[in-house]
Amino acid sequence: MTTTRPDPHAVVQALRVHVASGATRSLSWRLDQLDRLAGLLTDNARELEAALACDLGSSPTEGYLTEIGVLLEEIRYTRRHLRTWLAPRRVHVPWQYRPARASIVLEPLGVVLVIAPWNYPVLLLLSPLVGALAAGNTAVLKPSELAPATAAALERLVPLYLPGVAVVTGGAERTTELLRERFDHIVYTGGSRVGRIVMEAAARHLTPVTLELGGKSPAWVDSTTDLAAAARRIAWGKLVNAGQTCVAPDHVLAPPDVARDLEPLLAREITRMYGPDPSRSPDFGRIVSREHAARLVRLVEESVAHGARVVVGGEADVAARFVPPTVLADVAPSSPVMAEEVFGPVLPIVPVADLDAAIDLVRGGEKPLALYAFTTDEHAQQRLVAETSSGAVGIDVPLVHASMPTLPFGGVGGSGFGAYHGEASVRTFSHAKPVVHKRLSPDTLAAIRPPFTPARRFLARRLLGR
Repeated sequence: MTTTRPDPHAVVQALRVHVASGATRSLSWRLDQLDRLAGLLTDNARELEAALACDLGSSPTEGYLTEIGVLLEEIRYTRRHLRTWLAPRRVHVPWQYRPARASIVLEPLGVVLVIAPWNYPVLLLLSPLVGALAAGNTAVLKPSELAPATAAALERLVPLYLPGVAVVTGGAERTTELLRERFDHIVYTGGSRVGRIVMEAAARHLTPVTLELGGKSPAWVDSTTDLAAAARRIAWGKLVNAGQTCVAPDHVLAPPDVARDLEPLLAREITRMYGPDPSRSPDFGRIVSREHAARLVRLVEESVAHGARVVVGGEADVAARFVPPTVLADVAPSSPVMAEEVFGPVLPIVPVADLDAAIDLVRGGEKPLALYAFTTDEHAQQRLVAETSSGAVGIDVPLVHASMPTLPFGGVGGSGFGAYHGEASVRTFSHAKPVVHKRLSPDTLAAIRPPFTPARRFLARRLLGR
């Protein structure tokens, strides 16, 4: 028995008809869509957790905490504030144009395309959808083919709850087909190579894009902090989802003495979380594919050959997609593991002379998606915020900013551009339309219409401040 896949052009056109009907504009429709999305998550949490376990080896608790629970909180927050966010915003009218009133009205863009990655295949597909629906749009969702169990579950479930949302599954060729269509906004999360392809396709239709591209997010640690507590948070932030998190601490920058002191503390925290043999821990996930696991093993081997030292690690099982939590010490900035985003459970510690050297190293590379600082020195905190550029900064804590609906989430430079979450999502997926209302009487514009008599020329210049 053969199955027919939906034609992307027909899918997009059907959604355009739905938007053109005006059905998506009302507040009641938007709130209903958010309630339906919440229902999808709560009714099918076990099935989604099982799919995540199949694709990524995630424990049910980690899958709920990092994906389903975060989404439900964002939906609740958005629902609570949506009426306020959508209210027309009155703006000041300069005296020259009075009597008049002006406001900014948010209107839906139309049809949004969300292209999601495999590392958080529920969260990063549906979080942009929260904002798209709240803003009154319809959407096409393209889940990653590298998380097939999750993609199949969402392909089946989404149409049951959200008839105004389409799911298109398949490999790269399906993404290519979708990118030929005209959308009103595209959200892409993934690598910079495909991000460029998405931008090129969007440019043909002058479609705005939001790109979340990741990058090497550094963590600065100095002697003023509680090193044991810092190690605990760094190890947790690094190893959630087996390190396959775009905002995970990619590497640690620290003065040499601090770097040495961190080594046993990180090893202790890894054992506390996952036991002496993480391969047996039900809470430590797996790498998404054998190819990615082999890449991580190669990075470790090449970095050791380059002079790095393994503090904690062990044997990887590429066939089983298992790469152990690994800490590398004495890592040089030129080491292979520093040449690309790690995106796995391998944490390099890079000794640097001081904060100046750390800032120079950060500024010498692409702007990261996040930067973390573990220091009680307020001057150091201020310098890192002011003298480096990153999508976000976390002081004494990794990851959590990305799950807070009150904060925009996005990158800058090489780590992407555009932002969403909460109110930022509603504004990203809306057109802010200026509306000016000026009565025909009194006709205060008469003074600036031809013929420009001497009196009118004088008045025109006075009106504009000359």
